Amino acid sequence: MDYGTFETLRVELQDGVASVVIDNPPINLFDLKLYPELSRLSSQLRDDDNVRVVVVESANPEFFIAHFDVSLILHLPTHRPAPTELTEFHQMCENFRTMPKPTISVIDGRVGGGGSELTLSMDMRFASPNAVFSQPEVALGIIPGGSGTVRLSRLLGRSRAMEVIIGSEDIDAQTAYEWGWVNRVVDNPSAHAHALARRIATFPVEAVQAAKRSILRSDDHVVEDLLAEAGEFSGLLHLDASRKAMENFLARGGQTREGELRLGSLVNEINDSISD
Repeated sequence: MDYGTFETLRVELQDGVASVVIDNPPINLFDLKLYPELSRLSSQLRDDDNVRVVVVESANPEFFIAHFDVSLILHLPTHRPAPTELTEFHQMCENFRTMPKPTISVIDGRVGGGGSELTLSMDMRFASPNAVFSQPEVALGIIPGGSGTVRLSRLLGRSRAMEVIIGSEDIDAQTAYEWGWVNRVVDNPSAHAHALARRIATFPVEAVQAAKRSILRSDDHVVEDLLAEAGEFSGLLHLDASRKAMENFLARGGQTREGELRLGSLVNEINDSISD
């Protein structure tokens, strides 16, 4: 399978391990370049029998993926019928969650919004001490609509998911580890993840696949919950308060390197200015 046709991704397959490096400067935004390429790659990796383990990381030590492009969200249709099929973003995330091979994300720097939702869909997450996690969507007048409400409630429990999602605050790496958001915090998460991936790739494929299938059976009603999440997300897009919050986010430096590095304080300013 040809993995050399991407603009924002570098993919190398060696000894059964597919190493994926995200490279979409300056902040690895989920935009019209990165989004379709990652979506296409998720299907290719799922269907490639030569791939036994997938490791996804970033070329940028400051950002894994900042989040989904808010300017694109502002242009989504504002009145849509209740969804009956998974959105393309949900399907991409489900590809990583359900593909018959382990998926591992390596997080160094900031990951938020849709980028966080992508990593939550993977089987394992390893972070550096510098990693910062966030779901800022509620502060922008929307919700995590790419699987965040579904994944975080299962992973962290109801109360902590509420704090993360409704609080819209930055979560440091150590807290993320203590809450079960990541498997481990290590100084070199890339080396750790690749060593684990190479180890898994030597095991009998059928046993690895059976183990993953068995573990996934505990994820009840995921598709139904994703459809409900998509409906809630769509229902907010036409609201004036939501649109003003997203527009204010962009006007105040959202989606710039400087603004994104202080995202936790930036989202506070958005709504303070609206209420003034």
